[in-house]
Amino acid sequence: MTTANHNLISRRSRVLGPTYTHFYEEPLHIIRGEGIWLYDSSGKQYLDCYNNVPSVGHCNPYVVEAITRQISTLNTHTRYLHENVIEYAEMLTATIPEDDYVVLLVCTGTEANDLAYRIASTVTGNKGVIITENVYHGNSTLVSELSPSEGRHHPCPDFITEIAAPDSYRGKVDAQEINAAIKQLAINGHKPAMQLIEGAFENPGLFTPEKTYYQDMIAKTRAAGGLIVFDEVQSGLCRQGENYWAFQNSELVPDIITMGKPLGGGHPLAAVVVKRHVIEEFGKVTDYFNTFGGNPVSAAAGRAVLQYIHKENILQSVHDTGIYFKQGLVDLQKKHNVIGDIRGKGLFIGIDLVKDQRTKEQAPEQATRLIELAKDEGMLISTVGVEANVLKIRPPLIFNQDNADMALGMLNNAFSAL
Repeated sequence: MTTANHNLISRRSRVLGPTYTHFYEEPLHIIRGEGIWLYDSSGKQYLDCYNNVPSVGHCNPYVVEAITRQISTLNTHTRYLHENVIEYAEMLTATIPEDDYVVLLVCTGTEANDLAYRIASTVTGNKGVIITENVYHGNSTLVSELSPSEGRHHPCPDFITEIAAPDSYRGKVDAQEINAAIKQLAINGHKPAMQLIEGAFENPGLFTPEKTYYQDMIAKTRAAGGLIVFDEVQSGLCRQGENYWAFQNSELVPDIITMGKPLGGGHPLAAVVVKRHVIEEFGKVTDYFNTFGGNPVSAAAGRAVLQYIHKENILQSVHDTGIYFKQGLVDLQKKHNVIGDIRGKGLFIGIDLVKDQRTKEQAPEQATRLIELAKDEGMLISTVGVEANVLKIRPPLIFNQDNADMALGMLNNAFSAL
C-alpha cells in the first residue's frame, strides 16, 4: 500500500468512523472517471463492470452539460413551477405505458422505498409487508428492516414476513410460499399493505425467474389486501435489455414502482411512480414534499439521461451486448470448473462460483479472491449471494461488445490465476 493511500485510510477512519467500509484488501483511490473507465491516483485504468449509478457512463458529456447549464441558472424546490420537473416526469411515465402513473421525485432509493410503504399503508389501512429473504432495499430505520441482507441484530418485526428467493440453480423456486407469508402476518395481527419485490432478486444471488413465478404470487397478495411494489433501483432503466423496467419482462402492472441509482447518471435522483388512483387516495389524507427531491438540476440530469438513452438506442445495445457477453461467459465456464452457473439478463449478470459443480456447494473464498485478481487485471466487479459466492457484473449501460471482449480476457486470466 502506498504511503498516500495509508494516510487517506487513517484520515478517513478518524473523521468518518468505523461504519464506512471499502472494497478490496487494498482500497482503490479513484480520482477520475470517463465512460466505461475509472482511473486511480497512480494513473492505472480499470474497466468498470460494477457501477450502475453512472448509467450512461462516467462523466457523460451530455449529462454534465445539462447539469452545468441548469445549476448555473437556478436550483430550487418543487413548490415553484419549472419546465424541467414536468418534462422529466412526462418522459419517465412515457416509459411505462401499462397504466396511468404519476411521479413523486425523491433523492435516493431508500427514500423511494420508504415513501412507497407510507403510501401503501395509508391507502390500504394495513401495516404488513412481504419481502424476500436476504434482499436489500435501503438504509432508513424502516427500510433497513426490509433489508435483511444487511443483517438484523434483533428478531424480525412482526409486521414483516419473508419468503425464500427463487433460486433457479439450486431448485428452490416456490411461488406458493406467499400463502405461508400471508398466514403468518394474520397470526401476528396484520394484513399486507404491500409486497416489495426486487426486479432481479439481486442480493440473494441475482435471480430472474419466469413470469409465471410472479403472477400467482401477486394475485394472492392483492386478494389479501396488499399493493404490489416493484423495486427497480438496481434492475431498471434498460438494465436487463428487454424493456425499460424489469417488471415489464413479466407482463406485470405494479401499483407502485420505486426507482433510483441510474436515473441521474451520477446525480442523486430517485422516484416513486404510482398508479393515479392510488396516489389520489393518498392525496385525500396528506400532501407530499421533499426539499431536494425533484429540484430543477436533478430533473435536468434525469431528462438528459433519458434523452441520451433514446438517442443512442441504449436498450437495443444492452440486449445485444448482454447476449454476446453471456455466451462468452458460457465458453469461459467450459474452461473453469469453479463456475457453477451463469444467470441474469442484459448487463446484469451473476456468476455462481462453486467448489463442486455436482454438489453446487458455494465457494465464497474463491469469489473473494477472484474479485481481487480481477482488480489486478484492471476489471472492477463485486459479489452477492447469501454466501457471497456470486460475482455481480453490472457495468454502465454503454458497455459494448469490445468492452465485453476485454472483460472476458481479464476474467479468463483471473480464473486461471485462481
